[in-house]
Amino acid sequence: MGHQAVPALAGVSMRFMAGSYWAIMGPSGSGKSTLLNLLGCLDIPTAGRYLLQGNDVGRMQDDALSDIRLRHIGFIFQSFNLVAQLTVRENIELPLYYQGWDAARSAARAAELAEQVGLGGRLEHRPAELSGGQQQRVAIARALANDPDMLLADEPTGNLDTATGEQILTLLAALHDAGKTILMVTHEADVAARAGHQLHLKDGRIDRIEGGT
Repeated sequence: MGHQAVPALAGVSMRFMAGSYWAIMGPSGSGKSTLLNLLGCLDIPTAGRYLLQGNDVGRMQDDALSDIRLRHIGFIFQSFNLVAQLTVRENIELPLYYQGWDAARSAARAAELAEQVGLGGRLEHRPAELSGGQQQRVAIARALANDPDMLLADEPTGNLDTATGEQILTLLAALHDAGKTILMVTHEADVAARAGHQLHLKDGRIDRIEGGT
């Protein structure tokens, strides 16, 4: 900010174990989005280290970071971030296209995931033809396309009504039960309560941890 450096995160030291389910909470400006961007290899730390499966992310080149995002991390956004011109099937297939899957294999994987999230009959619909909850289900299916080790969810129920949000949380719980690591940013205490652990940030630092270390 001008000539003054303002650290978004400072002195944060955490270990997220494989297979765990974390809610990341805190007021606006507390560093939640920065932390999620670092965990997702969208940003690299300007100090300190981020080790992902033993690999020092801060020392990697852009191509290596892209490969990690493509193969190991799934992103779920509050605004869904679907491509409006593409069908449900084509949106789900996007990560597979960049991995070089052939058309038949990609279509089969998309159909499998659409069934998993309850949208098997909507494969040829476009996002504008779906409800908000259905669009978020497509986004989750797309995040699962590459069978990632870790799912990063940024306010995944923020644009949904209560009943639809509950359906999405139930789906995330099922994915966690199946072994996925889930790190979810949320402002809502009842949503955070669905996770096994809670990390509370304040002014770029850890305020408290509930349910784990």
